[in-house]
Amino acid sequence: MDDNYVIEMEHISKSFPGIKANDDITIRLKKGEIHALLGENGAGKSTLMSILFGFYQPDEGVIKINGQEVEIKDPNQANDLGIGMVHQHFKLVEVFTVLENIILGVEPTKYKLFLTKKEARQKVLDLAEKYGLEVDVDAKIEDITVGMQQKTEILKMLYKDNDILIFDEPTAVLTPQEIQELLIIMKNLAKEGKSILFISHKLDEIMDVSDTCSVLRKGKLVATKKISETNKEELSRLMVGRDVSFSVNKKDPEVGDTVLKVRDLVMADKIHKGVDIVNGVSFDVKKGEIVSIAGIDGNGQSELVFGITGLEKVKGGSISFNEVDITNESIFKRNNLGIAHIPEDRHKHGLVLDYPLDYNAVLENYWKPDFTKIKFLLDKKKIRDYSDSLIEKYDIRSAEGSKTIVRSMSGGNQQKIIVAREIDRDPELLIAVQPTRGLDVGAIENIHKQIVAERDAGNAVLLVSFELDEVMDLSDRILVMFNGKIVGEFNPKETTPEELGLYMAGAKSNYEFNEEVATNEEN
Repeated sequence: MDDNYVIEMEHISKSFPGIKANDDITIRLKKGEIHALLGENGAGKSTLMSILFGFYQPDEGVIKINGQEVEIKDPNQANDLGIGMVHQHFKLVEVFTVLENIILGVEPTKYKLFLTKKEARQKVLDLAEKYGLEVDVDAKIEDITVGMQQKTEILKMLYKDNDILIFDEPTAVLTPQEIQELLIIMKNLAKEGKSILFISHKLDEIMDVSDTCSVLRKGKLVATKKISETNKEELSRLMVGRDVSFSVNKKDPEVGDTVLKVRDLVMADKIHKGVDIVNGVSFDVKKGEIVSIAGIDGNGQSELVFGITGLEKVKGGSISFNEVDITNESIFKRNNLGIAHIPEDRHKHGLVLDYPLDYNAVLENYWKPDFTKIKFLLDKKKIRDYSDSLIEKYDIRSAEGSKTIVRSMSGGNQQKIIVAREIDRDPELLIAVQPTRGLDVGAIENIHKQIVAERDAGNAVLLVSFELDEVMDLSDRILVMFNGKIVGEFNPKETTPEELGLYMAGAKSNYEFNEEVATNEEN
């Protein structure tokens, strides 16, 4: 045994009905090291870390901490052993505030009776300032963005002073600037002597921040590499078993008529009453083009999409789809008109987690003749056959195929269900928000091809992404949002990430929508 090893997971195996999630895996973590876990969606990474954190018990194998064999029966015991975890699927109580979630389970009390938040609040604020994790500690989880929820999870772990930190896809919902800040935080934590296990699909991040990388494929460990002795191409090949293209190949767009018209849209801020988080936004999206909305999280992108899709009521302005006013129409009608939506929060707005995969595949059209028999009785065979076809086409991996309960699936495969369901409807307008969030490089390559195929088929695509590489690669036009307004419009061939960054930070603004010009362009 190396005295520097703080964690040794030796010969770990874990099975679930229909699948062996971990098959004889050995991982070792040194003190002060950042050790990355890389693998396709469903490769077993999160299962392995859930075993370390006490959510699951291994079928075989042992865990040692500082050389001593331990049994970790639950997360409380993991915390007692100095292990903290930032989960891919947030473990937050939506009706509690940010502060209440951070101190949950370790609430400070006076005389063991009275809850005292003052010192805890100050500790959280100090941690947020130290690590650049700005949050509104008094806001309820149900009212904040996914990005702020992620920051809450990180602060919850830091608040407990854990020495062994598990980051499960921590950057999936962060902006490029926030990602860089988090990677610096992770490096500083390692310098302070903390040991980090870092699950990520983003090869650039792994190459930047990690010392070592272990690659899993289909539940098996295929390699452990020192980062200084490998590269992105080798790691991606080890992960998916083939060469992966990191660029998007697409022809020039053939732009047609306007599909989506947004005029002077205003959306209220749910957290700060009396404030408009979207303030007078106007733009068009036409057939045969991909228009991207870029910006730092919290500048109104989420609320803009909520207004267009009907998830939130519009305060002012109008939205039309193929010249039909849909400003106040139901989500049901918007879907039937031909609008599809890959939502930012897959659990809240994309899936029914306790339904099987096949029912989730038909959530928006189960009532149509394709999936019913006499009157409105569901035809389960047709639904199952359709779901099976999506599983094959989009490489959705699950323990029991179409009958798998979605809650039990990996986050990346949950995302694949939503992407498959929405794109397969062949919508005239696809609204895709963080469509590749949590996906491995092979899946990202496939989803990007599907989105470009939608555009090439003459459909319109509105993409909202915090991944600047994704925005630059996929877009035909880029709109930048800052402080609830569109502040710039760009051709990706004529701009740079650095220039976009200036507009995203509010340092520049050049956008003024001209209704007459838009109308003339269409005619």
